[in-house]
Amino acid sequence: MIAELLAITPVILGLLAVSGVFSAAETSLTGASRGRMHQLERDGDRAAVRVNRLLGNREQMIGSVLLGNNLINILASALVTAVLEQTFHGGLGVAVATIVMTILVLVFAEVLPKTLAILRPDDVARWLSAPTEVAVFLFGPVVKAVQAFVGLTLRLFGVNVNVETGATEAHEEIRGAVEYHHSEGSVEGGDRRMLGGVLDLADMDVDEIMVHRKSIAMLDADLAPRELVSQTLAAPHTRLPLYRGEPENIIGVLHAKDLLRAIATIEGGIDALDMASLAREPWFIPDTTKLKDQLAAFRKRREHFALVVDEYGALQGLVTLEDIIEEIVGEIEDEHDLVAEGVRRQPDGSVNVDGSVSLRELNRAMDWDLPDHDAVTVAGLVIHEAQAIPDVGQTFIFHGQRFQIMRRQRNQITALRVWPRLEEDAPNAKGGS
Repeated sequence: MIAELLAITPVILGLLAVSGVFSAAETSLTGASRGRMHQLERDGDRAAVRVNRLLGNREQMIGSVLLGNNLINILASALVTAVLEQTFHGGLGVAVATIVMTILVLVFAEVLPKTLAILRPDDVARWLSAPTEVAVFLFGPVVKAVQAFVGLTLRLFGVNVNVETGATEAHEEIRGAVEYHHSEGSVEGGDRRMLGGVLDLADMDVDEIMVHRKSIAMLDADLAPRELVSQTLAAPHTRLPLYRGEPENIIGVLHAKDLLRAIATIEGGIDALDMASLAREPWFIPDTTKLKDQLAAFRKRREHFALVVDEYGALQGLVTLEDIIEEIVGEIEDEHDLVAEGVRRQPDGSVNVDGSVSLRELNRAMDWDLPDHDAVTVAGLVIHEAQAIPDVGQTFIFHGQRFQIMRRQRNQITALRVWPRLEEDAPNAKGGS
């Protein structure tokens, strides 16, 4: 009997090696980076081509690998059991065979190959793509039959097996990968914010980043040309809306470059300028326009400036190409920009914030994570959470941070003091005093 055991030892070792290949293939192919494989395929890597082909039909690939792995393990266990059953006569042989094969399969056919595959999934997937394709070719018909049976069984219980991954799921997968690598230290905070900003463009409306109508620098077309020129030169922007009668009545957008050309060529001096004729036709967009769509529209129309209106056609604000780009790369300032004083750090660790500062700007400046889905500005968040317009001096705790009302003008909160996250408070504690 010892001779029989020694005779099948090479066979058992060979079967365990094949089982290890199947295990490593399953782990590496399911963990391989689809992005890197696609890039390698574009570079002409034939192994990456095979990996992408296998991942294109993931269910059949996994089914074939599992089928082959189980066949090998069962065959190896059956051979060892048959020999040991004769050696130890009956139930003791079965018990010994079970213990021996469990240890051998666990160590050499599962843990060892899968650990290697986890450490280097892309390389292992490329190495094992060829034998895996052979397994898929051999076991494919059986796996298809099993998949059809499983799909029919699941449909009987109302489970849809043909659900496809949409754009939202893909974006969340990318966002999750970025957050994970940031937590691991391989992605810097600035890169994380930029990558997240790109993904956010598809979910954000222009009214979340627009300059509110109260803050728009406008020109009154009824003023004298010399006064209009003076206001244009004093403004920090090159494009200024031109209105007549009332600010809601926008008749055009004056570009400083157009004004300079006219001044250089006009006869009769500045007082002879017709400012309305220099203004370009205003471009109005709805406040529900997504930033991604607006970015594409800016590029298509080769314009950088649009006025935002609500469903009734009332002016709400304006948005520029620079505003959208700043959502990705952060604040862009040039020598003509006014230095923003909306966020001021205090010696005690708190921050004085103007009520009009957007939550996204505050989160970016302080590396906080205040929610911006229910409000755009810091003042709006406090009003939303408090369900009222607070009085000066009141203090609230929202989302683990303390907000104190410092200044209020009529019904508008103009200044607050915010303390960093309070670890001892509950994440969503609320209160007022």
